[in-house]
Amino acid sequence: MAGKQQQPKAKAKHRFASLVGTEELAEAVVLPKGVELNHWLATHCVDFYNITNVVYGSVTEFCTEELCPVMSCGKKYEYLWKDKKGPSRRAVKVSAPVYIDLLMNWAEEQINDETIFPTEESDPYPADFETIVRNIIKKLFRVYSHIYFTHFGKIKHLNEEPHINTAFKHFMLFVFEFKLMEASDMAPLSYLITNLIGERYTQFLGPNPPPV
Repeated sequence: MAGKQQQPKAKAKHRFASLVGTEELAEAVVLPKGVELNHWLATHCVDFYNITNVVYGSVTEFCTEELCPVMSCGKKYEYLWKDKKGPSRRAVKVSAPVYIDLLMNWAEEQINDETIFPTEESDPYPADFETIVRNIIKKLFRVYSHIYFTHFGKIKHLNEEPHINTAFKHFMLFVFEFKLMEASDMAPLSYLITNLIGERYTQFLGPNPPPV
């Protein structure tokens, strides 16, 4: 999806196609009876990491340091990378492909750490596990933000729109079900979320959500 694309105006609404209906996906994210919350969060966090990786993989050919020198979501939102393990620990500006590569490696490192994401049912989750999941989810959202704003044209050209919309709808319904993101973090895609998922979810987007 080459070239930056701003949110469409209300008079020229785009119908966001998806493969699965909102109600069906909304039911699928509800915590089943007898299932531990942390296990449900862990399973979905890993799934969303893998799905986001696949979605981004469809546009890596067009997301280069030359075409995407900044990790952004339109002109208003720009994401800086902060390496907590680095010597400076300062937030730095990097290109979108570098940012996303750092993000995916950072998330994978945590997912593969069995003290954080245990694979044995008898092993406990860390006390701050929900916070860890929230941080991963928040950063995965940024990948979708960049893809929709910068590469949506290519996604449509490749006939991948229903696939990415279904993946993002599933992702957001899980976020809403367990309140995993702040409204301010969802602001870059509030228009898309409102139109893709439905008006009933605008309560999660803050006091002034965009019109449907």
